[in-house]
Amino acid sequence: MTTDDALESTTAAIEPALGELVLDLRGVRKRFRSGRRVVEALRGVTLRARRGRVTGLIGPDGSGKTTLMRLIAGLLSPDAGEIEVLGRTLSGAASAPPGSISYMPQRFGLYEDLTVAENLELYADLQGVPSARRAGRYLELTRLTGLGRFTGRAAGRLSGGMKQKLGLACTLVRAPELLLLDEPTVGVDPLSRRELWSIVNRLVRDEGVSVFVSTLYLDEAEHCDDVVILYDGEAPAQAAPRAFSERVRGRSWVVSGASGGVRAAQARLSRCAGVIDSVIQADGVRLVAAEGVVFEAETLLAGLPGATLTAVEPRFEDAFMAIVHDRAPATSTSRGAPAPVAVRGDRVAAGAVIEVANVQRRFGDFYAVKGVTFEVARGEVFGLLGANGAGKSTTFRMLCGLLPPSAGRLRVAGVDVRRAAAAARAKIGYMSQKFSLYGYLSVRQNMAFFSAAYGLSGRRRDERIAWALDQFQLADSADARAADLALGFKQRLALACALMHEPDILFLDEPTSGVDPPARREFWRRINDLAEQRVTVLVTTHFLEEAEYCDRLAVMADGEILALGTPAEVKSLAGPRDDRPRSMEEAFIALIEQRAAASAGGTS
Repeated sequence: MTTDDALESTTAAIEPALGELVLDLRGVRKRFRSGRRVVEALRGVTLRARRGRVTGLIGPDGSGKTTLMRLIAGLLSPDAGEIEVLGRTLSGAASAPPGSISYMPQRFGLYEDLTVAENLELYADLQGVPSARRAGRYLELTRLTGLGRFTGRAAGRLSGGMKQKLGLACTLVRAPELLLLDEPTVGVDPLSRRELWSIVNRLVRDEGVSVFVSTLYLDEAEHCDDVVILYDGEAPAQAAPRAFSERVRGRSWVVSGASGGVRAAQARLSRCAGVIDSVIQADGVRLVAAEGVVFEAETLLAGLPGATLTAVEPRFEDAFMAIVHDRAPATSTSRGAPAPVAVRGDRVAAGAVIEVANVQRRFGDFYAVKGVTFEVARGEVFGLLGANGAGKSTTFRMLCGLLPPSAGRLRVAGVDVRRAAAAARAKIGYMSQKFSLYGYLSVRQNMAFFSAAYGLSGRRRDERIAWALDQFQLADSADARAADLALGFKQRLALACALMHEPDILFLDEPTSGVDPPARREFWRRINDLAEQRVTVLVTTHFLEEAEYCDRLAVMADGEILALGTPAEVKSLAGPRDDRPRSMEEAFIALIEQRAAASAGGTS
């Protein structure tokens, strides 16, 4: 029996749960036309959510999460099935009871030229909040979100985390019974994520709000009361997170102690028979076994001297990846292990290829970067971490030659970036957070454009395009518009375009933001292949479990480096926990909080 089959019975197990229903969907279908194609976004979805609970919605890219959210919010009408919200059946668009539902979409629609207070006032007008109730509500919301000191600041001048909290405050101007949140934490740092979830939990506890939230973070789903899995327009399972985890008990393992390093071990283990998921976790590799597979250490660990195999407690993430594996078509290549990314083999053997010495960047009187110093060696994967507004994006842009430094020395691939930014850019590949693709061009046309931008033409350009279509499994989508691709495929295309000229150095600016867990795993397998071929990688990320893939890290705050070293060294700098070792996210938050406490003590 597969994980998917086993979980079908789990949905029934939650039916007697206490609390009246706030959502009841039965056989909901929705399709869209895209040219001559008909896309079936939802295929008979059935789910329930109960009052006073946080119900999570999770699924791969293109599974129908946003479509489902918009249907519940009354912004779309279903083609079939019934949607009952707060006891009322929705009969068409905009048919939800006024004021009873608040919906925060992925792009929460702030007016960046307006201040915090003006945005709140505008949303109060739109939601019909009586004037007499506004002042008290604004005070509650600014206290809840910590925006009380910033009511006069323009929204465009807020950090990403503060924008996120303002978006939530605007959504809550009229107190709802049901709050719909569509991936509210994408693109913000772990500290901001934690703050948002603290706000959500207080709303549930103190105001009795029911929350239905979609998320790409599996650790967030693990803290929901119930979780709905959405896959390919269907909802195969709904249960409490712990119930999902129990269904894969006995299938979770950790391999540790491999003498060749965790990245090499993870690459090898991911190709072993019976392994359906492998991720780097601390100093080991976490594995999930296929249904019915029992690992034999002697066979599994062959070629990994010093490695040991240990059974561990299952977690929700293990169950989710098992469900995705079980439901993926056997012929699908989109979620399988990607072919190794082959690039030219004439890399220099050693030496620092990125040198940053006492670099500063001023904007008027404001110092975004204050005397930052670090080096990155050939073939190293180096992570640049920090909360929103820490200065990491400014540092990143200076290294790419997109922003001149105010002071200090920057050398990339032996070139002084301050004096020859164009020469430095010719030796790097750059993949931005928004992927910088041309949506109206096809996959092949995007590749041709970026090839030309990197100076490729004629036979060489054609060879590289053929290479990219094959290596990144994009041949079937070669004539599709980039705008029509799922996020995971956009990510593949963006990485392919960054590699067209076979750069020595690859800059990745939050490359996995907004894409689902299977696509993130696939992406990092490709990056590991590049690192093995001595390509140097500099990456920023808000998924701090991905920091474990880095050889070394720099954690930034207020324009300065707080910690620099291997993942283990950075975690040790944060200090120990009493009960267990810190995760990278816990260490990051501890370092930021220690810095904030020290700053407060110095100014008191």
